[in-house]
Amino acid sequence: MNKKNSHIKLFTRFWPHLSRHHKKHFLMLIFLMLIAALAEMFSIASVVPFLGVIAAPEKVFNLEVFQGLISYLELTSPNQIVVPIVIIFACAAIFAGLMRAFLLWSTIKFSFSSGSDLSVKMYERTIYQEYSVHLKRNSSEVISGVTAKTNILIDIIGQFLVLLTSIFIVTSILIILLYFNPLIALSVFSFFGCFYFSVFKFTHKKLLKNSNVISSKLTSVIKNLNEGLGGIRDILLTGTQPYYVEQYKKSDFGLRKAQGANQFAGLSPRYFMEAIGMVVIAVIAYYMTLQETGIIEAIPFLGALGLGAQKILPLMQQSWAAISTIRGNQNSLEDTINLLEQPTVIKDNRKTITPLSINNEIVLKNISFRYNSKAPFVINNLNLRIKKGSRIGFVGKTGSGKSTIMDIVMGLLQPSKGIFQVDGKIVTKKNIRNWQKNVAHVPQVIFLSDTSIAENIAFGIPYEKIDHNRVKIVAKMAQIDKFIETFPKKYKAVIGERGIRLSGGQKQRIGIARALYNNAQVIIFDEATSSLDTETERVVMESIDSLSKDLTILIIAHRITTLKNCDLIISLEDGKIINKGSFNDIN
Repeated sequence: MNKKNSHIKLFTRFWPHLSRHHKKHFLMLIFLMLIAALAEMFSIASVVPFLGVIAAPEKVFNLEVFQGLISYLELTSPNQIVVPIVIIFACAAIFAGLMRAFLLWSTIKFSFSSGSDLSVKMYERTIYQEYSVHLKRNSSEVISGVTAKTNILIDIIGQFLVLLTSIFIVTSILIILLYFNPLIALSVFSFFGCFYFSVFKFTHKKLLKNSNVISSKLTSVIKNLNEGLGGIRDILLTGTQPYYVEQYKKSDFGLRKAQGANQFAGLSPRYFMEAIGMVVIAVIAYYMTLQETGIIEAIPFLGALGLGAQKILPLMQQSWAAISTIRGNQNSLEDTINLLEQPTVIKDNRKTITPLSINNEIVLKNISFRYNSKAPFVINNLNLRIKKGSRIGFVGKTGSGKSTIMDIVMGLLQPSKGIFQVDGKIVTKKNIRNWQKNVAHVPQVIFLSDTSIAENIAFGIPYEKIDHNRVKIVAKMAQIDKFIETFPKKYKAVIGERGIRLSGGQKQRIGIARALYNNAQVIIFDEATSSLDTETERVVMESIDSLSKDLTILIIAHRITTLKNCDLIISLEDGKIINKGSFNDIN
């Protein structure tokens, strides 16, 4: 990407993702910037007559521009014009200050409001992506993009608006000073401009380099936190805390170092500019006193120049700080835009979906699958018929294709070749949600949130919309109801993050109850009992065996003994069926 055009390209990519409301708000901000700029222009312009009337009221009294005011107020002597001019100057200064304050409030409101809206859009677009997309990405990248990098995005939006505001106001001040003394105004502005341009040329490569560091280190920090806290049991057991602390330290230190360097680059020119600016104004003041018109004539312009410089220097510093912030976080901005540019997936209302029911059989016909065009096939020309109400077990070594077949049956993955049918109807992307309405999944590790038991069973449903009677029914079907009743708060009991207050078997039965809550016709158990001890596995399998015979149940297991009550056991190897039969046939 061309460095000079990169910011423009990023802006053109970013603009379409703003909502219509925020686009209107942005245009309103531009209008407010214009009003604030005109207010600053008028406040600077009012300094000249203000100082002039203080130094020599008779000269101001005789100026053509004030004759209308003098006539309207019926003034008769030069001393009478002092009060009106002072009032005009005070009103101009107050109005300019109020406009700047209002503009600041509007800018902050826009930054955080639009930032929140964009963060929601990033998360929404991410969570609606197909399963195959999630398999390819690191969750830490998404988390850092939606959280930490969104905070950077909000800062960039704010800094961009600060930059625009500064441009408007500095331009207005330049115009009014050019009107009074073009030569000196151009000289001063050229000097300031050259100074900041030199700073930019000196630091822009370093800022861009730090931008890369900030983007990558933010992701690394989130990754280290996820891995460290996610594996806390093993870390405590093995005593490997120093390793994870050191990894976090490297990422965090690199991040803070780059952020600190950018902050210094953004703020440090101010101190040089303030000192040099004062010297420049002193030299100009000395130069003007040497002119024939003398110090009296010079005072009004010097006052306007001094006030203008007082406003210009902070504005130019803010502009430079904004530029350095934007450039220093360019890569993080691009990461967030990439998340916003994810393909839009059509959303649906699960309640209005008509289930694609199974009345006879599920058919996998000549199914082959690979994760991309260059990867090897993990499923090879597989054919399988699953009758409604049957119990089918799947066994095989790791990598034999068991879970991939289940992902295809669940509609999470689309076959690379072959046909997936339900009662003779081909399942495609168009009707996949109708089919998924009928499918539930019980994995090896049940995801449990730090909420009530009822909310974990009726997963993803607001508490006030939960059918609590059905929660009790499915809990009884999953043989977990008696345990739940032992809690003082029963189904309202909070089970802790990741179900820390439950045993492995209890978690699995919560998972079974969750699968039953949505009236699924097909339930897939993906090694749901492989991490349980023999006795707990027996109890969980009893829960599974007791389920309605109308349910079609597919079970993946490492131990073939787990599948002894299945109607059919299928043995897989390298994505192919190498054997199938009853428990006695396979065993």
